[in-house]
Amino acid sequence: MIALRCLLISVCLACCQAVGAADGALKVTDLATDIAPGAAKDMAALAAAARAEGHIHSAGMPDTWANWRSTWADLRRLYGIKHVDENMNSAVIISRMAAEGPLASLDIGDVGFEYGAIARGRGISRPHKPALWAQIPAWAKDEEGFWALAYTGTIAFLVNTRRTGGQVPRSWQELFEGRYSVGIGEVGSSAQSSASVLAAAIALGGDESNLQPALQQFAKLAQQGRLVLRNPGPARLEQAAVDVFLMWDFLALSQRDKLPKPTDYAVLIPADGSVTSGYTTVLNRHAAHPNAAELAREYIFSDAGQLNLAQGFARPIRIEHLQLPEALRLRLLDGAQYKNARVIKPFVWAWEVKKLPMLWQREVLAKQAGAP
Repeated sequence: MIALRCLLISVCLACCQAVGAADGALKVTDLATDIAPGAAKDMAALAAAARAEGHIHSAGMPDTWANWRSTWADLRRLYGIKHVDENMNSAVIISRMAAEGPLASLDIGDVGFEYGAIARGRGISRPHKPALWAQIPAWAKDEEGFWALAYTGTIAFLVNTRRTGGQVPRSWQELFEGRYSVGIGEVGSSAQSSASVLAAAIALGGDESNLQPALQQFAKLAQQGRLVLRNPGPARLEQAAVDVFLMWDFLALSQRDKLPKPTDYAVLIPADGSVTSGYTTVLNRHAAHPNAAELAREYIFSDAGQLNLAQGFARPIRIEHLQLPEALRLRLLDGAQYKNARVIKPFVWAWEVKKLPMLWQREVLAKQAGAP
């Protein structure tokens, strides 16, 4: 497939896209070049069909997550597509789509890496390869187009240095040996929370099929009353109730940026190991607005869509093919911090993560302080 380099999927796209930044507007220019024969016509037809539908209903793609706000605003401005989102985790998105079947209310969802394979296995998604498919790494996409990561996330520590007296654990070993309270969220239903268990396991010598090293350490935290099971959010961070949150790097950076005193918080990748995963759109097989869903996927993988994600602190999957403005590069963590992070094994993890809720309940929650 001939690689396309385009700002949008319509032949009538504007040549410039403004990407908002905290320190001012960044002007990003991306000219459509190397258009494959017939592609412009197909794209224009898709854009017209999506415009006629005029709506898109997403799940797990709220404004504040990875800067989806800018993408939805672009689709509204350029194509008149109105948008509504229901914020829910990956497991709930898959369950909702499966339960609704042909009576679908959702058109598109953003789910964790392993859930792309789960959605395909359950027959609730449908394939669509965006124009820039060739620029997506092979490990980050399904061969037939059922899923493809738009951006990556690596499990990081978000440390409230005001609570810790300036101390910052820089490894899982330091975290578990210290006296820090640790926020992990809803393990078994949240892709971020489940990946945090895997990241710890990898650092401690385990892997996707051997989570015991991590479960043992989290069980100790639970016994000591240091494990916080509520999902992190800006309000909870402001309440300063937890020393260290385990979060995707992009989400930690984004939420820190919104706090009154961001300098009170440190974001880092644990030096002894972590896991890199990512998020993929799932196009609902029974979507009420299928063309708008495909258009959204096309835009997300365009240069403009990828830069929108970077503006939200996420690492675009096509980062090697982008001219990333210096202001955006500075918003991301130093690449050297990722040297001991490895890519998740999605097909192994898709199977093993199904077992995690039971393991977590038995090995960790049952040992929580005050548990019956």
